[in-house]
Amino acid sequence: MTNATAASDVRVRFCPSPTGNPHVGLVRTALFNWAYARHTGGTMVFRIEDTDAARDSEESYQQLLDAMRWLGLDWDEGPEVGGPHAPYRQSERTEIYADVARRLLESGHAYRCYCTAEELDKRREAARRENRPSGYDGACRDLTPEQVAAYEAEGRTSIVRFRMPDEPITFTDLVRGELTFAPEHVSDYGIVRANGAALYTLVNPVDDALMEITHVLRGEDLLSSTPRQIALYRALAELGVGAGHTPVFAHLPYVMGEGNKKLSKRDPESSLNLYRERGFLPEGLLNYLSLLGWSISEDRDIFSVDELVAAFDVRDVNANPARFDLKKCEAINATHLRELPVADFAAACAPWLQAPYAPWSPENFDQAGFDALAPLAQTRLTVLSDITANVDFLFLDEPVEDQKSWQKAMKPGADALLRTAGEKLALSGWTADELKAAVLAAGEEHGLKLGKAQAPVRVAVTGRTVGLPLFESLEVLGRERTLARIDAALAKLSG
Repeated sequence: MTNATAASDVRVRFCPSPTGNPHVGLVRTALFNWAYARHTGGTMVFRIEDTDAARDSEESYQQLLDAMRWLGLDWDEGPEVGGPHAPYRQSERTEIYADVARRLLESGHAYRCYCTAEELDKRREAARRENRPSGYDGACRDLTPEQVAAYEAEGRTSIVRFRMPDEPITFTDLVRGELTFAPEHVSDYGIVRANGAALYTLVNPVDDALMEITHVLRGEDLLSSTPRQIALYRALAELGVGAGHTPVFAHLPYVMGEGNKKLSKRDPESSLNLYRERGFLPEGLLNYLSLLGWSISEDRDIFSVDELVAAFDVRDVNANPARFDLKKCEAINATHLRELPVADFAAACAPWLQAPYAPWSPENFDQAGFDALAPLAQTRLTVLSDITANVDFLFLDEPVEDQKSWQKAMKPGADALLRTAGEKLALSGWTADELKAAVLAAGEEHGLKLGKAQAPVRVAVTGRTVGLPLFESLEVLGRERTLARIDAALAKLSG
């Protein structure tokens, strides 16, 4: 057996199943594989594990490809790219698996198991009662030809099981160090269903071998299957299947959600689509996900994808579970938004300035007005979708109706303040500084500081108590529309 160690020869694989929507745990796995391949100058193989016809879907397959493209995680071999080990969808490789299964049977590395589900359940239950390991007990390991004939005469069907070695399996995990699994805890396992369909337990190692994968970076939940796969890699090497080496493993820590539970596909914050719809930047999301088990340095959380690639070594991944913190994820994304050139920020906002996100008519959108406000918005946004509510006052015929904001700002005396502010604004020049001076003067006449004085004006004009800097917003909105909205608010207060 050989272990691949040369950095230039690193070959990793990302091999998701096309079931449901991509989730952040899956993305973290893809990111670490991609970053390690790019850091070492190696090869990223993108492989689709779509052998479960009942659960796999073409829609999910397309979502996976789209997600990888959106994130910027390119691949060197795989769907739409091709490569020397095509095809890269397991549903198109069934003949390969059937041939390998046949060779494993003929060589004695595998055998046919005729145990029924009922028999297996009874024996497992008995083992549990006696505090023995409850894995497969090897009942069909050494059947005689007569026993096989008798089972088949009964009409029993058989699966194919891989024969595990009767000795411990030890390997060094790049994240967890040296691990040993005793044979009594790793029983023979199924690799082919009774209908002849190859199981994940076979196809995954076979594809790794044939595609010459050198490093397997995957979730901790798959750790218990590793000794089984190592035994199979060794058997495949004996049969001359693939590159002849056992990959190096690195099992990535769990991503935890609320209540010290592993983040589940069913948890709302796990869906990648959520982050795309809210307007996270790919680089912001990848920055945060890379921190789930790894860090670029003890005192630094913000970095670019290029900096991640330059620094990433899977040996630096922490084995302890990582907690997903949505607030921190948002804060990191906000930092990346602020670091964009203004023109790039404005361009990134474009999807949220039109249907179905924008509540205004397309003809009301004013690009020049938006461009004037974009630098102000950029310093305040957490995610791109926030832009809609921050600039809607500029493109709506009337400001939004937010009852909480109205009740908070329009307290007794607000009408008098608004009337004075309207009079002074009507006579003011129309720069932000002049507008601020006018509202300040109106507030002084009513014994109010600027903060209290501008609140009714803000709600009258924008509909909300919070938003972009008020006086710059009024400057862009214009004299006529600003004064008309103050008049409308006064009419509402008097009604």
